[in-house]
This record gives sequence, structure tokens and C-alpha cells, in this order.
Amino acid sequence: MVLAAALVLIMSKATRIFNQVFEKYDDLNASVQENVTAIRVVKAFVREDYENNKFKAAAENLYRLFVKAESRLALNNPIMMLIVYGCMIAISWFGAHFIVAGDLTTGQLTSLFSYVLSVLISLMMLSMVFVMLTMSLASARRIAQVLHERPDLADPQRPVTQVENGSIDFDHVSFSYKHGTGDQVLQDVDLHIRSGETIGVIGGTGSGKSTFANLISRLYDVDTGTVKVGGVDVRRYDMEALRNQVAVVLQKNVLFSGTILDNLRWGKEDATLEECQAACQAACADEFINRFPEGYNTWIEQGGTNVSGGQKQRLCIARALLKRPKVLILDDSTSAVDTATDSKIRQAFASSIPGTTKIIIAQRVSSVQDADRILVLDNGRVNGFGTHQQLLENNKIYQEIYQAQTQGSGDFDQAQGE
Repeated sequence: MVLAAALVLIMSKATRIFNQVFEKYDDLNASVQENVTAIRVVKAFVREDYENNKFKAAAENLYRLFVKAESRLALNNPIMMLIVYGCMIAISWFGAHFIVAGDLTTGQLTSLFSYVLSVLISLMMLSMVFVMLTMSLASARRIAQVLHERPDLADPQRPVTQVENGSIDFDHVSFSYKHGTGDQVLQDVDLHIRSGETIGVIGGTGSGKSTFANLISRLYDVDTGTVKVGGVDVRRYDMEALRNQVAVVLQKNVLFSGTILDNLRWGKEDATLEECQAACQAACADEFINRFPEGYNTWIEQGGTNVSGGQKQRLCIARALLKRPKVLILDDSTSAVDTATDSKIRQAFASSIPGTTKIIIAQRVSSVQDADRILVLDNGRVNGFGTHQQLLENNKIYQEIYQAQTQGSGDFDQAQGE
């Protein structure tokens, strides 16, 4: 009973500490991950000492918790030895009295010592198992959290597997990243885009442009309202079928280690060399690929570190074009490309994918002014939706953007703030 009580007390104390230990592992891993992914920024700003101290603080905090937990577990051994030697002394004491009284022989006492010692050693081993379980339980809980995690998005029971066309409808859509508990990123967005149209999206930083694009491919679900692609609510689609027909070139372009062809074939696994060349020609990527000694077999390092930002963007656009999607979303994906190349890419879209609905999110008016219609977002609301000429005549925000960029009076955010 004494041993059981001691084990319960030790395990309850140590388990709480080990739970904290594995949570602190997150801080340590986050520190390492940040330093590895942002090593150039750390070096550029000469922040090595600061980051080293931050890592050291996280490691020392983890060390202190481990020592605290192990000190609790270390109590198991002295308690066990105390119980073992206490039992041996008690048996010796009472056994001597029984031998003097003639109720017990010396041989019987020796056998009793052996039996009790065997039982106590087994209990010691069992207590060590419980000690190891204390550490394992904390790890098991962390693993169970991952295994039992359920995605917020799920396919319906009878999903639609065919996207008919590239029409897009936002029916009074409101959205917040905390689903009703946080600030709304989009508020009552109501607009309708015909299949094959080219739509420009422009607005200040934080106006909800990227969120608008993410809802089309159902990276998130709306709070209220409906987003439709091809006349069908995106929540009714099989997600894989929907995303195969909605190609997105994100702000943060990602290339994987492998050849240029390997990266392009993320858009279409069985794409031929000719198809890849045609996509690269439309994205104006062929001009720099052909300058590489190995051409399309040029090796791309992890993260695309051996190509420039503009080259990376054009490769990602070509990768998306290979999918031949019903909807193509370019989320500020030509920001690192010069205006002449940007214009060539947009002209190539008109000839290579005329039936595809194109959503071009940009900060430059020159990137969207030739679009069929332009959407102006302001603080998550639709501030204007029309052609370039219509917005120049009757939309104040668009006028400010245009004047700021054509007359060199600063960027849009500064103009708004003034």
C-alpha cells in the first residue's frame, strides 16, 4: 500500500511536468525552424546573437523542466529501497522472536527472507515500468492529438465530381478566419463572374484579396453566403475535383528539389516535353530556361534557391497552365516580373487559355487595367466592380491607386493614409 501510494503520487507530479516538457518542445522546434528558413534574414540584420540567446533560453527552459521531472521520478528508487530494507528489518525482528519462542525454525526464516525478497524485487521492477509509463503517456497523448485531428473541410456524402465551366458567383459572402468569433475579413461580398472572363482584383494591404481567391478553391469555408464555381456551391464538390479545375499561383511561390520538368509536371503528371514547352512559352519562362546548359533538365535546388524570384514566379505560372483549368488565379504572382514580361504573359493567356476564367490579383494597375472587369476591395468589402474606364470615372479608391502609380506620388497605402 505504501509503495502504491508513493507511485501514484510520483506519477501524478511527473506526468504534469512531462506534459509541459513536450509543449516546450514546440518552442524549441519553432526557434530552430525559423532560424533555418530565415537564415539569410538573420545574417543580413546581424541577429545571430539574438537568435542564439532565444534558442538558448528555450533549451534551458526545457532542461529545467526535464530536471524537475526526473527529480520526481528519482524518488522512486529511495522509496523502494526504504520499503525493501524496512521489510527485511521487520522480518528479522519478528522472526527472531518467533525462533526464540520455538514457533519458527532458522531454515523457515531463511526461506521467508528469500520469498519476500523475490516479491519486493518484482515490485521494484514493476515500479520502474510505471516510471517509464509516466514518460510514455505524455508522448502518447501528443501522438493521439495528431492521429485524432480532423480537418475542418470534408467532402459531402455525394460529391459533384465535374466542374462544368469557370463561372464564379459570390452570393452575400462573409468570412472570418475564426468562424464567427473574429473580425470579418470579407463582408457581404456579392458579385458574379462569367466563364472565360478576365477579372482584376486590386486593393490596399489587408483588404481581403488573397482571402477572396482562397475561397474559390475552397481552402476555407465561408461563414455566411455561398461561393459557387460552375453554378455549384463549392461545398458540394469533391475537393480534389474542384482543385484540379481551379489552379492557383500563390503569393509565396514554391518549387521543389528536382528538375524543371519535375516541377512543371506537378501541374500534369503525364505532361509531354512539348506540353511543358508550350506552357513555359505562355508564361515567358522559356527565354531563361533555354539559356540553361541543361535546359528543361536543369536541377532546381530545394525551395528554388538557384533561380531568381521572377523566374520562380514564371515557372509556377507555367505549372498552373499545364492543368488546363477552368479557373486560373494569379495571386500577385507577377510582382517580381518586369512590366514588359507581365504584359506578354497576360497577352499569352488570351490566346492559350481563352475559355479559362482568369482572376489576376495585383498591386499594379498596369497588371489589371486590360481585364474585362476590375474588382476593388476595401476592408473586406466590394468598393467597385467595373471596367478600367468606369472605375477611373466613378471610383475614388481606384483613382487614388492609378494616380499614385502613374504620377509617382507614392504607393496606394501611403496615399490612403494621407
